[in-house]
Formats: sequence, C-alpha cells, structure tokens
Amino acid sequence: MAAIVIVHGVGNQYLGKYTLHSSVAPALLDGVRLVDGPALKPDDVEVAFYGHWFRPPGTTSAKGEPAYAHRDVTDPFETELLLALWREANWLEPDRVPAPDPTGIGTARSKAAVPYSVQRALYALSRSSFLAGVADRFLIGVLKQVHHYLTDDVVRASVQREIADCVTPETRVLVGHSLGSVIAYEALCAHPEWPVTTLVTIGSPLGIPNLVFDRLRPAPQAGRGSWPGGVRRWHNLCDRRDVVALAKRLAPLFPDPTRTVDDVLVDNGWRAHALEHHLTAAETGAAIAEGLAGGAR
Repeated sequence: MAAIVIVHGVGNQYLGKYTLHSSVAPALLDGVRLVDGPALKPDDVEVAFYGHWFRPPGTTSAKGEPAYAHRDVTDPFETELLLALWREANWLEPDRVPAPDPTGIGTARSKAAVPYSVQRALYALSRSSFLAGVADRFLIGVLKQVHHYLTDDVVRASVQREIADCVTPETRVLVGHSLGSVIAYEALCAHPEWPVTTLVTIGSPLGIPNLVFDRLRPAPQAGRGSWPGGVRRWHNLCDRRDVVALAKRLAPLFPDPTRTVDDVLVDNGWRAHALEHHLTAAETGAAIAEGLAGGAR
C-alpha cells in the first residue's frame, strides 16, 4: 500500500506501470533524501499507469511512435494547442524561436492553409531548446493525447478509473506530471473523501486557457477553478523554460479562502519537462516530504 502515487504524463503508451516505476521511484527517493525527508522504499511509491488507453492496436510505428505527419493535425483543438505552445516558446526564447505569423495557424480559414501553417509551427518549435531533438511525430502524438483525454468521455472515465484503483487508505501524496497533473486534479475533485492531503503538480498545463483550464471538471466558475477535494497543501513546480507549463503560477487560478497553491520554479537543465529531473529536485523532495509528514486528515 503506497503512501505516494505518481500519475505520469503523455507519451508513455509504449511503457507500463512497472517499467515507469523502475525509473521514477528511485528519482523520487533521491529528491526526498536531499531534504533529509523520511526514509522511503521503492514500495512506498505507486505509479498510476494509464498510457495503454492511448496505444492504438495495429498502428504502424517508427521507433516506437505512430508515424504522424503535419497533415494529421487538422482538429481545431490540436492546432490551437500547437499555437499556444509556439507562442510560449517564442516568448521564452525569442532569439531562437520565430514569432507566430498572425495570418498563419491561428487564423487560417481554408483547409489547404492548415497543413502549411502546422508545418511552420512544428519547424519553429523544433528550434526551441525545450523541444530540440524531438520528432514531429512525437509532438503531434502529444497533442492528440491531450485532445482525446479532454474531449472523449470514454477515455477520460477509463483513465480516471486507473487512478482510483491506485489510491488506498495509506495514500497521502498524489504527484501529477504534465497531463497527469490534470488527471490527478480531476480525480481529487471527484473524490473529496480520499485520504490524500498533498497534491504535487509538476510541468503542469492546468493553466492553459480555453484548451485545458476551461475544460476541467468541475468547470471553473468566473475564471476560478475549484480547490481539489480535501487537499491541504498544493505544490506546483515547473522549470521556467517549460513550454507545456504555459501558466507558471496556478495560485491566481485556483484561489481558496484558507489555502493557496505554492508555486515554485526549479532548474531541470536541458530537460525542462522531464519527470525524473523534477523528482530529483530538492524543491520537489521538500514538497513530498512535507506531505508525508502531514499524516492523515
């Protein structure tokens, strides 16, 4: 029975619960050790794995990823999310990433214009430090996974069941990475009776307006998101260069009369969004150690 449950991010559909555990559990233990936190064992950490819900059967793949191309990005949700990432990358690194053309991807009216605009966005993002070396097919796959979770009720419910199956009476800390932070947040909102007292979100896209924030369940009211269930403390960590964590501060979006989101910046080196780099950070270790010390509600 694990005290800590980790909800992974996108792009892990070809891995599994135990495969991920072998890398993320030691990383988490390293982070907690840095702050002289409680002595932990790998068995104290559980991975809530949902990646298999995004693994299409029989898909022709190249190097483990579906062979997506720019022509596969036609849904308005996916093109808008791609544009949001492009804008953030340009804002973070204007010397490396060209600015989006206001007449391009976000405003293209004809179907013929969309593939060209997507090509330009993918090219621009490939020049960012954040996505250097990342193949287009992987990035497009990320767009599609986020899209499917937020718009497909069957997928959403199936993923949520995976999280619920991992939370036990002993669980005190829920850690959500990337899309996993959205999933973890919604799970806690749906289950205020859970014993989880601390939520740790890392590299979170929760604050992306319209595409993510405004599609959360429960839906935000007057621009304010609900506090997640019975959580006492919420720590939100991201690298300042993380394009996915577009809104670096979540506290203004999730206000509560008695609690606030603790927004913290970390330095993850050249892998700004990597789960393992986040978990080995002292800041993340401190957040998890504090949650473990808090005990039951």
